[in-house]
Formats: sequence, structure tokens, C-alpha cells
Amino acid sequence: MEGYIFRNWAETFFCKPERYFEPQDTSELTQIVERARTEGKRVKVCGSRHSPSDIACTTGYMINMKHINKVLSVDVDKHQIRVEAGVQLEKLNTDILPRYGLALSLLGAISEQTIAGAISTGTHGTGYNHGIMATTIVSLELLTGSAEVLPCSDSKNPDVFNAALCGLGALGIILTVTIQCEPAFRLHEIQTSTTLDDVLDNLDSNVESCEHFRFMWYPHTDMVMVSKVNRTEKRITERISSWFWDKFVGYYALEFSFWVSEFVPSLVPWINRLYFLIFASLPKERVDIGHKVFNFDCLFKQHVTEWAIPRNKTGEVLRELRHHVDTGRFYAHLPTEVRFTKADDIMLSPASGRETCYINIIHFRPYGRTTWNKKYWAVYEDIVIRAGGRPHWAKEHPMRNKDLSELYPRWSEFCGLRKRLDPFAMFLNTYLERILSD
Repeated sequence: MEGYIFRNWAETFFCKPERYFEPQDTSELTQIVERARTEGKRVKVCGSRHSPSDIACTTGYMINMKHINKVLSVDVDKHQIRVEAGVQLEKLNTDILPRYGLALSLLGAISEQTIAGAISTGTHGTGYNHGIMATTIVSLELLTGSAEVLPCSDSKNPDVFNAALCGLGALGIILTVTIQCEPAFRLHEIQTSTTLDDVLDNLDSNVESCEHFRFMWYPHTDMVMVSKVNRTEKRITERISSWFWDKFVGYYALEFSFWVSEFVPSLVPWINRLYFLIFASLPKERVDIGHKVFNFDCLFKQHVTEWAIPRNKTGEVLRELRHHVDTGRFYAHLPTEVRFTKADDIMLSPASGRETCYINIIHFRPYGRTTWNKKYWAVYEDIVIRAGGRPHWAKEHPMRNKDLSELYPRWSEFCGLRKRLDPFAMFLNTYLERILSD
């Protein structure tokens, strides 16, 4: 298809690829790659459009993998499933895995991504004893620029496997993945509220008090919503939904309030305080299917950035960020989400080699307004960079090759593998050139 315009979900980035493809199977996909190589074109897989950056953008050939989404095999005894790379996490959660009594061990905030997109960008959930999503991958197959299919695992092409687990789409196109799942489970979530200082003063005990710990700080207040989640045998609790509170107040009124605050910014602290009181100040408890507790509604379009810092820097970073917010030089939208993962050994994982805290800040775009709180972004990025922060690969960031080579001990190894697997730079785009070029 010609004339296609690609926009990400938040509508913060767009591009006009020369041609747009939706291959029906891996054979057709391979033909597209071979054609691109012959014609000297660049290729980029666009996934589900949820990355809030230009990581999926290209002016060359764009490939949507949505039809390459079949289940290839299931090993119920090992709790493993092999699927094509274009399958969406949501389909795994609600349709495929329940048939076999299985579930993904962890998820991020949403499940609209493809499995390949999620692992390639370092998507993560939270849990001190859990890694990023890529740590659950047992093996994968990678289509290189020469149209060669490489089987990759700890025993087959282990260096490529490690690099491709968080490969940013720079090494080739992931065709299949084998996922280590677990028996289907329910989760028990307890939400409470407390002060930011209380959470930070007792951070390690809080993080390790449950399987999945996270908290939401509401800027311009000292208050946080704490979520503690554990697997449970308890029965699912019935949730009483209210269109008025959930949709009208929690979505439509909030969007309108932030739209008004674009003209009267001093309203932001009042909005944050009010919505904390309404939705986060009272204790809550629920039991539900795992993915329904892991995922939550990200509301309307937004600018976001997220950085991974050493866990032991969490208090230092958040207290400094709060200090700057309290000066009143800028206004910060709710909420600031804070999550945790264990260390891993994946080359470009933001959690590589260290226990990690992820801090996500946000600026909503009510009704698609394009304003952006750049002062807040600049202050936040300065703080996390000084703390040794690594950016979330799917989210916009200012880092370049030199910066990243100092943050990732195996950076040069990854760059060398990329040049070996893609010597003609077929899979590069503007985003990858910014971070990989010398």
C-alpha cells in the first residue's frame, strides 16, 4: 500500500512510509525483506503503535505483523507456548492461554502490544523477584537482512539470543517466540494510601513485602497510592462498577479539567489533590484474574517518559523531583508511577546488572492538545541521568551513542552484532541512527 500515514496511539509521532505491508504469513514476510534488500530499502516493523516515540517510524518499508499471530505449539507440562511474533498480549491473556490453563507471569500496564514489540523494547511490570517481560522468553527465531532465519536460545546462537531479547528491532525481525508461562492464577490486590516519605523511608521492606509492589505519587501532594499484589487461591470478588465515577468523573471530567488547566496551569495541583481524594485515598481490595490486576486504564492521550535507575537511588531521585515540583516553577500532572524489577543479564535491558526502579512521569494531552511540559521533562531527565538512569527504549529520550555506551557495559558488543547481522543497515531508522551512530 502507498500513501499510508502511520501514527502512534498518543498521536505524538507520525511518518509516511514509502510502502506499507500486512503480510499474511512468514513466507510473504520473507519475500518483502528480500525485495527490500534488492531495492536497497529500509524495513521497519510497526507493532501495535503504542510506543510513545519514533522507534517504529520509517520512510522506507513498514510492515505490520498483525496477521502473523498463530499458535505453533504448546507444552502444557513445561508451561511453554510457541507463537508467532505478531500475536497481541491481550489475545494471549483472554483467548489463547486460558485454553491451556496457562498465564503470563507478568505484564506491564497494558496488553495491546505484540509479544515481539513488548520484549524488543524492554516492557516490564513490577515485582522485586520478577524481571522484565523478555526474561520469560525461552527461545525465538530471527529473520535477518539476508533473509536467513536464525534459531536463538541459550544453546543456539546465544549471543544473538541475548541481544534480540531487547533488540529494539535493530537486529532483524522476530518471527516466533517461545514463552515460559505458569499455571493460570488469580491475584489479590490491596491498595492503601500513605505519604511519599513513609514509602521511601521503608522502601526495601515495602518492595519485598509482596510479589508485585508499585506506588503512584500524586505531584503537588505528599500522598501516594500503594498497591501490593500477591497470587491467591481466594475467589474472584465482584466489582461494582459505576459509569458516573469510573467514566464521567474518572475520565471525561479529568480530561476536561486538564484541558482547562492548559489555560490556567495553577489548577493542576488542585486537580491532583481532588483526584487523589476521590480515587486513591481510601483503601481498596480485590481478587481477579491475573492480567486484569496487572493491567490498568491509561486514560487518554499523553506524553510520557520513563527511566530505570538503581533501586537504591529511588529515594534520592523522588525527593529531589518533589523538591523541584514544590518550587512552583512548573506543574506536574498526576500520577508518577514507580515500579521495580530484579536484575538480569540481557545486553540492553534497562535492568541489566542491577536491581531496578522505574519512574514514569506523564503530561496528558486533553482532546489531543499538543502542549508539553518541557520544563518538568528537563528537570526530571537531569535528575535521573545524574543517578545513572537508563531510558525506557519505547519512550522518547535524549540519549545518544556515547551516553548509552557508558550506561551499558555490553553496548559495543550489541553494536557489533547489529553490524554483523544487518551489514547494510536495512533495519535502521531515524530513532536507531540517533542512538547507534558514532
